[in-house]
Amino acid sequence: MSKKLRINIILGLLCLYVIWGSTYLAIRFGVETIPPFILAGFRFLIGGALFYIWAKINHAPNPENKHWLTAFIVGALLVVGGNGLVNWSEKFLPSGIAALLVAMMPFFLVLFDWLRPHGTRPGWIVSAGLILGFGGVVLLINPTQVDGVAGINKFGAGLVLAATILWAIGSLYSRQAKQPESHSLFAGMQMMAGGAVALFVASLLGEFNDFDITKLTPLSFWSWVYLTLFGSFAFGVYLWLLKATTPAKVATYAYVNPVIAMFLGSLLAGEELSGWTLGCSSVIILAVVIIITARSREQKNGLQAEAKSEVKKELVAPGSAGAVCECD
Repeated sequence: MSKKLRINIILGLLCLYVIWGSTYLAIRFGVETIPPFILAGFRFLIGGALFYIWAKINHAPNPENKHWLTAFIVGALLVVGGNGLVNWSEKFLPSGIAALLVAMMPFFLVLFDWLRPHGTRPGWIVSAGLILGFGGVVLLINPTQVDGVAGINKFGAGLVLAATILWAIGSLYSRQAKQPESHSLFAGMQMMAGGAVALFVASLLGEFNDFDITKLTPLSFWSWVYLTLFGSFAFGVYLWLLKATTPAKVATYAYVNPVIAMFLGSLLAGEELSGWTLGCSSVIILAVVIIITARSREQKNGLQAEAKSEVKKELVAPGSAGAVCECD
């Protein structure tokens, strides 16, 4: 790896940490005067259009109809189910807590990848991380108010957990679904399709009737602009990092973002960080670190074993009744 590429990867990761970590605070400021699904809808519709135009400028081929179907399914799951519900949750939760619960997304990815037909069963270290993370979330929500400590808003927490589940389902579906060759084009398609569905949901929920543009504050407006432009830019950086480095390194955003979000929420929005919250947060972040690193190691070992098996098959002598040359 060249020095220039290494520096660009470091800068890309820092960009992902800071921008995506700060979007939770921007969402909180945005939903103060903009309904949650309207906020998500216009954000992704415009951001997706920018991606789509960029891809076409770079001569990306036109997508097929089946690609648009995939884009609408994935966009509905990720934008409406994922981001839209997180937007809604921040009317009830501090931005840092919302970011912390979103960090549990790898938990559901591993779980659903195991439960699907012919799924991959996690090893004992990943399983321990799943149990630890689940325990941390239960303690954070604290439904029984252990030692008199009040838990976080349960409806808001439920919205975020539902969002992470739908995001995980959308992510797993997108792996197998038909996609165009251009990642930037498909990212734009997903964002535009998801934004359109989010605006349809907003109309069903009566958000356009409740939205009074005369009450739109400058803080909410500029937060929306930040989410639309910088959030979209960070998504582009994310796509580039997936090609430039290992998925395990890119996935580190999952446990850095909550730290950034909680720090910014406390510093700029006066969100309280109790000892109980910090303790539960440490447990959850530790669980996410365990899940991501151990899962990455399992997948790497699995690929090596598969490659080794293929080499052995190729080295079987014709008519030798399965005699294999051991090369290790």
